[in-house]
Amino acid sequence: MIEVKNVTKIYNKKNAFTALDNINLTIPSNTSVAILGKSGSGKSTLMHVISGLDKPQKGQVLVDGEDILRLKPRATDRFRASKMAFIFQSFFVEGGESCYNNVSLSLETAGVPVRKRKKLIEQALQSVDLGDKIKSRAKDLSGGQKQRLAIARAIVGEPEILFADEPTGNLDSVTSKVIEDLLFNYQKKNRATLIIVTHDEELASRCNTVINIKDGKIVSQSTEESKK
Repeated sequence: MIEVKNVTKIYNKKNAFTALDNINLTIPSNTSVAILGKSGSGKSTLMHVISGLDKPQKGQVLVDGEDILRLKPRATDRFRASKMAFIFQSFFVEGGESCYNNVSLSLETAGVPVRKRKKLIEQALQSVDLGDKIKSRAKDLSGGQKQRLAIARAIVGEPEILFADEPTGNLDSVTSKVIEDLLFNYQKKNRATLIIVTHDEELASRCNTVINIKDGKIVSQSTEESKK
């Protein structure tokens, strides 16, 4: 479970901009959540704070009861490596490296021994239909294939919490559907928590919970039960 308590994030002390304004939020385990809002609403900042990528001036972020904001930088990095993974709109794959090496990077970060990596990497690439691209360089892939590679890299360590920031923003509608299905299938199969940051209401509607954010404040929250 993730609990966000009284979180406030302010940028630029001279011309203060409140990106998050006293946010309170609970995200159960084994669920899919959309953080929905327009550009500049604070949705990506909220994701960064929940994951420990950014620290607010005020508040707590409890993951399974542990306040990750109180952890020292190295402990935060270890915590993220063991529990979390990230997928971004811009892919962030290493173009000159093979698909195999791209996926291997997250296992290296997590400290997985070399002898255990090969099977995990092959399974992850096969799960996103890139088993035949294992030796291909990332820069030779299409946009959709690069995003599938990014998903393989994210899920290879079977994270409990998967963050996806505008994961289909650079893709056409057909490819977007493929990417969405991969994310939701992973969440259900692994009983993980999937948190998607998006401005796409159609994508958000596929999630168990939809959190609408505007000007750094949560303006509404709906669950599957309330949407019926």
